Amino acid sequence: MAFDPQTAHSIATAKVFMVGAGGIGCELLKNLLLTGFRDIQLIDLDTIEVSNLNRQFLFRSEHVGKPKAEIAAQSGLELCPEAKITFYHESVIQAKFNVKFFSQFDLVLNALDNAAARSHVNRMCLAADRPLIESGSSGYLGNCKAIFKGKTECFDCQPPAPQKTFPGCTIRNTPSEPIHCIVWAKHLFNQLFGEADPDQDVSPNTADPSLLVDGQNGTGHHNGAPHQNGSSPTGIASTVAISTREQAVSCGYNAITLFEKLFRDDIAYLLSMEKLWEKRRKPVVLDVQAILREPQAILQEPQPLDSDRSNGDGGSAAGDHEDKRVWGIGENARVFIRSVRGLKASLEKLGNLVWDKDDEVAMDFVTAVANLRSSCFGIPTLSRYDIKQMAGNIIAAVASTNAIVAGFIICNAVQVLRGNQSGCYNIITRMFRDAVPAIAPKRRIRTTGVSRLDVPRPGCVSCSERVEIGIKLRIASITVKEFEEKVVKGYLKMSAPDVELDDASGKIIISSDDTGEGKNRDKPLAFFGIQDGTRLKCEDSLLDDYEVTVTLHNDDHLAEDTLFLPLDAHVEGELAQPTVEPFEQAKGIKRKLEEEILTPGMSGNKRVALLASNSDAASEPNGNGNGLSEDVIDMSHRF
Repeated sequence: MAFDPQTAHSIATAKVFMVGAGGIGCELLKNLLLTGFRDIQLIDLDTIEVSNLNRQFLFRSEHVGKPKAEIAAQSGLELCPEAKITFYHESVIQAKFNVKFFSQFDLVLNALDNAAARSHVNRMCLAADRPLIESGSSGYLGNCKAIFKGKTECFDCQPPAPQKTFPGCTIRNTPSEPIHCIVWAKHLFNQLFGEADPDQDVSPNTADPSLLVDGQNGTGHHNGAPHQNGSSPTGIASTVAISTREQAVSCGYNAITLFEKLFRDDIAYLLSMEKLWEKRRKPVVLDVQAILREPQAILQEPQPLDSDRSNGDGGSAAGDHEDKRVWGIGENARVFIRSVRGLKASLEKLGNLVWDKDDEVAMDFVTAVANLRSSCFGIPTLSRYDIKQMAGNIIAAVASTNAIVAGFIICNAVQVLRGNQSGCYNIITRMFRDAVPAIAPKRRIRTTGVSRLDVPRPGCVSCSERVEIGIKLRIASITVKEFEEKVVKGYLKMSAPDVELDDASGKIIISSDDTGEGKNRDKPLAFFGIQDGTRLKCEDSLLDDYEVTVTLHNDDHLAEDTLFLPLDAHVEGELAQPTVEPFEQAKGIKRKLEEEILTPGMSGNKRVALLASNSDAASEPNGNGNGLSEDVIDMSHRF
C-alpha cells in the first residue's frame, strides 16, 4: 500500500496488540504486515485443529496440535522477517494482562469468537483509554467497527441477542425436532458427569401443564406427584423419586442400566401420561439387549433428513466423510455404552466434567444419546457432524468473509493512526444471491451497511462513568452461585468479581480470591441478611475502575423460567460529548431506502430512481467527497 510519509511512519512505528489468531486473525496478521506494521503482539489460547486448515492459511498439516499464536507468529516472520512479533499462548483474561499492559499499545485489534473475551478486551481498552477495532464473522455475515472511549458505543452497548431456548416440558416430555433431543442429551451429560443444574433435569416432567385435567395430570396424580410407593402406574420405579445423578452413582454408572432407565423406563413412564399422547405420536421404548442382538429387528428407524446420508444400519453413501454418516440404532447403542465408560473414567480422575464439542468422547455421548432419543420419538436421526454443528452452535466459517472483515479492520486502523476518528465506520457484510442468471444464481458477499459510529448508550455497564442498576429476583431462593454466574459474570460481564454489601458493614458476599466464601456459594442471598432494597457493590478485580452498584428488588412473581430481570440502568455523571456526527436526520430516510433497495425482485431502474431521489438526504460526503450509505442496524452483537 502507498501512504503519505506521515501515515507510513505512524504505521511502521505503531505498537499493535492483536487478540485472536483464528479465521479473521490469520488474514489480519498478513494484512498488518503487508500494510507496513512492524511491531505486533498477538495472543490466542487455542491450538490448531485439522478443521482450521481450510481457511486459516498460516497453518499447515504439520502444525496440527500446536499453539495458534506461536505458528501464526512464525508464519508472519517468514512473510516479513524484519517485523517484531511477540506471541502469547494463553487466555487474555488474566491479571497479568492488566490496564498497564494494554496502555503500552497504540491500537488493539479484536479477532475473537468468544463473547466473554471480547467484552473483557473491550473493558480493558476503555480503562486504558486505547482505541479498539472490534470485528466478528458468522458465515456470510461480517462486522467491523472502531471503539473510542466516551465518544462511540462500546461492544457492551449493544446487548447480545438472547440464545434460543425451549420449554422444559418440550425437552423432557414431548420432543418433536432433532434439536430438542440434542439439548436433552447435553443436559443429560451435565446431570451425569458435570455440574448438575436443576433447570436441566432430564427426567419426565409430571408437572407439564398440558397434563392437567380438573387439577389432576394424565396419570391420575394430583399436581404431578407420583404414587406414594414411588412407582408409576406401570409398576416402573418413579424417575421423580431421586435425581439422575444419584441413580447413576447407585448403579456404578453401569451403561446397560442407564440405557434401560433412559430409553425404556422413562419412556414407559411418559406413555403412562395418557393425555400427552391424545394428539401426538406415542414414543416407543427401546430394548437394549434386543438392539445389541438384532439391530434392525427391533424398531423401524425414521429416515434421515437427507435420504442419501445413510444406507441401512450405519451404512454410508459413497464418498461421505465418516462423521457425516448417520449411525444406525445398533451403532448408537454401542457408542453410548462405550462413551459412558470413558466419561466415567474421566469423572473419577478429574472430577466434574464440562461438555466440549471438541472432546471426542463427550461428542460421541451426545450424538448417541440424541439419536437414541430421536428413535424413541420417531424423529429423524442425524450424523455426528450435523449434531456437532447444532450442539456447539456452530455456523460454518467462510474464508471470504474473514478476508473482507480483516481488510475493513486495516481501513479503520489506518484512520485511527491518522487521528481521523470521523473517518472510521461501522461496516457490515451480508450474502446475496444474484438474480441473473436465474437458473444458477451465484452467491456473493456484499457490503450492505456503512454507517457512522453510534454514540455511547446511556447506562451501559461497561462504558458509563458510574453505573447503578436495579435487578428483580427472588431473594429467598436465588443462590450466591447463581447470582455470581448469571448476574455478575453473565450480565455485568465481570471476569473476577468482588461483591460486598454497600453499607457500613461491607460484608463480603463474593470474593475473587474465593477464600472462605466458597462454602456459602449454594446458600440463598437471604442467608446473608439481604432483603428487598439491599444494595451490593460489585467490582472486577482485573479492572481498577469498573464498579457497578446493584439494588436488589424482591419479586416472588417472576416467571418460573426467569432467574432475574434487569431494570433500567441509571448513570451518575455525564459522559463526554461525542464528536462523531450522529446522522440523525438521515437515519429514518436511509433505513427506508436501504430496505427498499435490498428488497428482492425490485427492478434495477426503480433502485436507481430511489437512489437519485434520496441521495441528498441520505448521504454524507466524506473527506474525499464520496457519498457513504448508512445502515443504522448494527449486527456486531450477533457474531
